[in-house]
Amino acid sequence: MKSEVSKICCIFNYAPHYRSSIYQLMGEELDCDFYFGDKVDSQIKKLNYEELNGFQLEVENICIANTFFIWQKNVLNLVFKSKYRTFILTGDSRILSNWMIAICARILNKKVIIWTHGLQQQLTFRGKLINYPLYFLSNKILLYGNYAKKLMVAEGFNSKKLEVIYNSLNHGLQLEVRSKLVDSDIFHSYFENNFPTIIYVGRLQSIKKIDLIVEAMKQLHLRNVFCNIVLVGEKTNDYIFNYSKNENIEKYIWEFGPCYDEFKLGELIYNSDVCVSPGNIGLTAVHSLSYGTPCISNNNFKLQVPEFEAIEVGETGDFFIENNINDLALKIEKWLGLEKSQREKIREKAFARIDQYYNPNYQLSVIKKVI
Repeated sequence: MKSEVSKICCIFNYAPHYRSSIYQLMGEELDCDFYFGDKVDSQIKKLNYEELNGFQLEVENICIANTFFIWQKNVLNLVFKSKYRTFILTGDSRILSNWMIAICARILNKKVIIWTHGLQQQLTFRGKLINYPLYFLSNKILLYGNYAKKLMVAEGFNSKKLEVIYNSLNHGLQLEVRSKLVDSDIFHSYFENNFPTIIYVGRLQSIKKIDLIVEAMKQLHLRNVFCNIVLVGEKTNDYIFNYSKNENIEKYIWEFGPCYDEFKLGELIYNSDVCVSPGNIGLTAVHSLSYGTPCISNNNFKLQVPEFEAIEVGETGDFFIENNINDLALKIEKWLGLEKSQREKIREKAFARIDQYYNPNYQLSVIKKVI
């Protein structure tokens, strides 16, 4: 029977579905209790609470006085419960209830761990006033990447306080899918050609700059370097469709639409030559590398999200000069049509990158270390 004392209290801003694997591991192996906020300013699918060991309560995220600050209702009292000696909090300094929990926990000699993106660029004085107090109140800081850790060390934070935890998807399911993947004719059947294929997976938002992929393909075709594009995700407008039709290249673009079948996603990614996300890349990098397909994204790391670090230049992908279509076309060309032996070496490097760091078991090992 699990003890009713020294449990770990996790208070997070939201419960995204893609984190269900790591939360489930935490619930099973660390005896965590989970409290989640009810909403965030994005359309992220929520996990099924019934599948999570240790789920306690969904709380209301209250916007304070129409500002960007948030208060999570019914969580402050948790710091005074004797059974909780360790708190893991979302490292979002806008959540003022986290500040109060951290202050009270330190007074009561309880441990505070925050889980955050950390710094992606140097903060303004105002930014430091908002973010630094929560950072300094914590005992440990879990970061999604080494880029943030280096910046924070340069800003004076003790490196021993900072632990890189990376990010993950449902690695167990993806390993199962991976074990069943083989080369298929899915693209040949649709496009009726044997050209290499570029894939993008994610919402077709303007911030992702999907139009740059189409522009780069157009340049490649003018140089007789032919390829196809498959766009997997919910589209937010008809710009790509209208543009490709006007340019008479629509036959090389497959707007696949949203897909939530991991086996189908695995087939699409595995059989693609390269994944391209011209804006920030995020978990698309983890998804693509999980099925052995290299990734290309832009080189403005200040505006990237931490998963860009999964890309190792020349090993698991590349970076192009931000917004530079010519450079994007050159980088894409480099990864198209590799010989089978080369492609297999890249695939194995991609698998190794994910299996070493970007998975729930690695994340759990980091959490155990800091606890």
